[in-house]
Amino acid sequence: MTPSLTALLCLGLSVGLRTHVQAGTLPKPTIWAEPGSVIPWGSPVTIWCQGTLGAREFRLDKEGSSAPWDRQPPLEPRDKGKFSISHMTQPYAGRYHCYYLSPTVWSERSDPLELVVTGVHSKPTLSALPSPVVTSGGTVTLQCGSWQGWDGFILTKEGEHKSSWTLDAQRRPYGQTQALLPVGPVTPSHRWMFRCHGFNRDTPQVWSAPSDPLELLVPGVSGKPSLLTPQGPVVASGQSLTLQCRSDVGYDRFALSQEGGQALPQRPGRQPQAGLSQADFPLGPVTNTHGGRYRCYGGHNLSSEWSAPSDPLDVLVAGWFLDTPSLSVQPGPVVASGENVTLLCQSGSRRDTFVLSKEGAARPPLRLRSKYRGRHFQAEFSMSPVTSAHDGTYRCYSSLSSDPYLLSQASAPLELTVSGGSEVGLLPPTEPGPQTGLKWHLNVLIGVSVAFVLLLLVLLFLLVRHRGQSRCRKSAGAAVKDTRPEEGLQLGQPVRPPPLSRPPKTFLLPNSVQWTRLCPHIPAPAASRTDLSFRASRVVLLCLHPSCFLVTSWPLLRGPLSWLLVLCLTFWHCREAPRLKRICE
Repeated sequence: MTPSLTALLCLGLSVGLRTHVQAGTLPKPTIWAEPGSVIPWGSPVTIWCQGTLGAREFRLDKEGSSAPWDRQPPLEPRDKGKFSISHMTQPYAGRYHCYYLSPTVWSERSDPLELVVTGVHSKPTLSALPSPVVTSGGTVTLQCGSWQGWDGFILTKEGEHKSSWTLDAQRRPYGQTQALLPVGPVTPSHRWMFRCHGFNRDTPQVWSAPSDPLELLVPGVSGKPSLLTPQGPVVASGQSLTLQCRSDVGYDRFALSQEGGQALPQRPGRQPQAGLSQADFPLGPVTNTHGGRYRCYGGHNLSSEWSAPSDPLDVLVAGWFLDTPSLSVQPGPVVASGENVTLLCQSGSRRDTFVLSKEGAARPPLRLRSKYRGRHFQAEFSMSPVTSAHDGTYRCYSSLSSDPYLLSQASAPLELTVSGGSEVGLLPPTEPGPQTGLKWHLNVLIGVSVAFVLLLLVLLFLLVRHRGQSRCRKSAGAAVKDTRPEEGLQLGQPVRPPPLSRPPKTFLLPNSVQWTRLCPHIPAPAASRTDLSFRASRVVLLCLHPSCFLVTSWPLLRGPLSWLLVLCLTFWHCREAPRLKRICE
């Protein structure tokens, strides 16, 4: 065969082959990838191409390559071709087509397969606005953002109803990019699980690492679980914190949400005892971000529905502010059941809120607005009436309304003891500050001593008055017998009673009591000594005139016994008022 004839034959075969490839009559094959078309960096992937029976060869083309990217013989029963990639990297990302030869005719090219590699760059963030907890039938906006400056984002929905969206990125200040996608109406009929990736326009098949999964939670109406913390609602900064969500419904999984937060962690349920399911959510060392209001939900593995939310649990982080408030109690740390008790929390720093917590209490801490008094910011927590349930150890903290979940250092612990006896109710009020039992007994002793002294004064007055009346009757009898007027006696001059044969007794008043002028129509006796000695009759008159009775020493009026004495003296004074008037005259 001449060289020219050989060349013409080869050219004809080549043209005929190309014509079959371009306009083949065989059906186009099907192309797919296992385990999927989105492959993490370094993972293996297999591309399959399936045609008709009797195929002789399968070929794989990658867009951008001039020659066939790979060719493989068919696998039995000679209708499929297999193309393997052991380690997925960036050069393997792209769009692929496959076709086959059967037996001398080339098929059409398959539809494109877009093979994507992920994990080349750091992952973006995915959040739900305003919250990942959505009411049934509501809408929510998904936000995917990154500081990598991506040109776009890929948002994917996982689960039974898979779908994806390609979103153009919006430039934000300081180089941040983000994309928003409204989703809704959201129903509990299926799970709403999302992820997002970032990419650049020049390499659309090279994606970043996937974001953390975001599941939208649609609360239902089934039995709500309970949320608690073994450490109590107030935890110190840096302390480990664990939240426990438990229920008697028997849920298979639990979810925890923080008000205003985007995280929605889930934990499988366990059964610590029969009929009870529980999940622990360890939050690690506590920081300022852990302060907030939490709720939890229960669900079943085979259902997309969640339970009703638990009651809210507030987690307060102490130690964020450096000031340490003080805590005091009125009337004292030991009170009787039924009394009124006030806990006073004070701080020298400018704080607008105070929080009072009790160790081991199931109820949340009390919170009050502060008031500025006496160069201190303070709040009074009233308990009326107290019962044995108020017995325990208390601490108080200061806070700001702008950060209600961040607290100051804890005050010194205050132990409140509630007893059932009535004696404690007689204890006088105490001044703000730490109180001791010794001071209480001292105050009671002072009050009883003063009352006893007053009783002695009354008894002495009655004795002196009785003796004085006897002498007056004797003098009056002598005056009746002697009816002659004395010489030099002027008309209109008052007749003075004869002087006593001996001076009346004097009394030494307590230094803690200061007596004022109690009989306005009698001149006050001049005190010749600093111990305030008075004649016995004048002293008793001062004691028996309650309208002029002034006490400047507070221990006298601290106990109910002193007030009872004053009432008795007032009643006796009203009864003996005519006689006292004659004595004064």
